[in-house]
Amino acid sequence: MLYRLARFFFRVLFRLLWRWRVEGLENFPREGPVVLVANHVSLWDPIAAACAVPRMVHFMAKEELFQYPVLGKALVRIGVFPVKRGKPDRNAIRRSLELLEEKKVLGIFPEGTRSKTGELQKPHPGAAMIALKAGSPVVPVACLGTVGLWKKIFKKDALVIRIGAPAYYEEYCEQRLSAKCLENISEDIMKRVAMIMEENGVNQND
Repeated sequence: MLYRLARFFFRVLFRLLWRWRVEGLENFPREGPVVLVANHVSLWDPIAAACAVPRMVHFMAKEELFQYPVLGKALVRIGVFPVKRGKPDRNAIRRSLELLEEKKVLGIFPEGTRSKTGELQKPHPGAAMIALKAGSPVVPVACLGTVGLWKKIFKKDALVIRIGAPAYYEEYCEQRLSAKCLENISEDIMKRVAMIMEENGVNQND
């Protein structure tokens, strides 16, 4: 219930204040497990990405956010779960695989933290590893215009969310994955995000 209410509120906010645009919605699978991956430049990114797609997204978030009682409880109620940054987190991986086994949508920012320059950073292998273990498609999403959003009120198309075609890595799912293989797949995932970020030359800092 809280997730639906929050999603409704922010969709109205985005439409009224920033005349937001969602592109490629037809690319998003209507059922089955999905790993949603996106660029990360702003605190608005998970909200905008979740509002853009038709299904509930369960995002990973840094565990420090859950140290605040009110915020932590609210995050849990909207499907967010903690992850320890800087090292493999078995609990977060286990929870991710459970969600995908339940045919839900998992949201991950492969860069691990926000980019201060807007440029894509080197991805961590977690998203690739989880997608391959679950046999799940990976859907790239580009969040454009989320930096300095309050300075763009009433500007047309100030906020654009692009959804790319799902990527399938079925040929790797049954293999024993090496670090190099995960690195290559992670880079391929980020290339897909980069491609949709660059379409029509939209600058995320405009």
